Amino acid sequence: MLLRVTRNCPWNKCEFCPVYKGSRFSRRKVSEVKDDIRAMAYWRDRAVEDSWRLGFGGRLDVRTIQTVYQRSGDNPYMTSILVWMTGRGKTAFLQDADNLILKPEDLVEMLNFLRQTFPAIERVTTYSRSRTCGKRTVEELVMLREAGLDRVHVGLESGSDTVLEFVKKGATGKIHIRGGRVVKESGLELSEYVMPGLGGRAHWEEHANETARVLNAIDPHFIRIRSLGVRKGIILYDRFQEGEFDPMNDVEIAKELRLMIESLEGINSYVVSDHILNLLPEVEGRLPDDKEKILAVIDEFLELDPEPQMTYVVGRRFGLLETLAELNDPVQSSAARRALQKLREQGGDEYVHKAIREITSRFI
Repeated sequence: MLLRVTRNCPWNKCEFCPVYKGSRFSRRKVSEVKDDIRAMAYWRDRAVEDSWRLGFGGRLDVRTIQTVYQRSGDNPYMTSILVWMTGRGKTAFLQDADNLILKPEDLVEMLNFLRQTFPAIERVTTYSRSRTCGKRTVEELVMLREAGLDRVHVGLESGSDTVLEFVKKGATGKIHIRGGRVVKESGLELSEYVMPGLGGRAHWEEHANETARVLNAIDPHFIRIRSLGVRKGIILYDRFQEGEFDPMNDVEIAKELRLMIESLEGINSYVVSDHILNLLPEVEGRLPDDKEKILAVIDEFLELDPEPQMTYVVGRRFGLLETLAELNDPVQSSAARRALQKLREQGGDEYVHKAIREITSRFI
């Protein structure tokens, strides 16, 4: 369930981010959010009524939802509820970019009403910024947890002050550590997003080492990998075009990722690579036990000969291969090899790299 409690982003200056640009930030009133929750409950009840009327006994399983959807016509409210119910209706996500900026008592009131109206919800999650988290007291965050907030997602991106300043993140390594530690101390789950490639060729080692240093100081519950995509419409793309930023290719980013993970010490975070922009989705596991397994996946890619290495990159980027293991599948790998050959026929390896940059620039 998506519940909007703020509009847009209060910072909105990050040069790698295409979201919210040109939009002003605002806080929604408690009464507005409650009205949204009431509306969601109304359409949930309507869906249950339709299930009874259609002979499904009030159930909202996948088969029932498909039938209710087909009978509901062009109703975006019902569609939203039905999509939520396909995931069992157990989680809620608070929008937009930095909801801990709200007055804690207002967010508590929203959370309490959400939990009272939808008692079957098992997890409520929100985005926030390190700077905002660090301005909250442990007691305020405990209050939010007790009201029903479970997890906070924070865009750390980098631990390097050089990189953070370059992309105008509005944070430093020290600010990240302060924000992360206060969230953890409150008992809330903490998910930190890191962005391989953000330092470019000029700062990749500092980016990897400093990001690991900051993560080691925080020990978040989750480390989520979100590789950089340099897409048109972001300021960083303009800086790339002007020669101020030199983006890395997939092989170089894999080397950087390896250095960062190798440098993670003394923490128990769960590493997740669950985004389309990530080259190696198999990079996943609990630290420290799975560290060698994670590094082995990266090493397997880095140790490939150039031809199968490029075949995998093209296969992954064009949706022909989902995992590195599929490179050993004759059918799937042959499709990737054919795609690589077709790209080379249009302009050699230079054209291949251009095509890869183009395809990765389409994702957020």
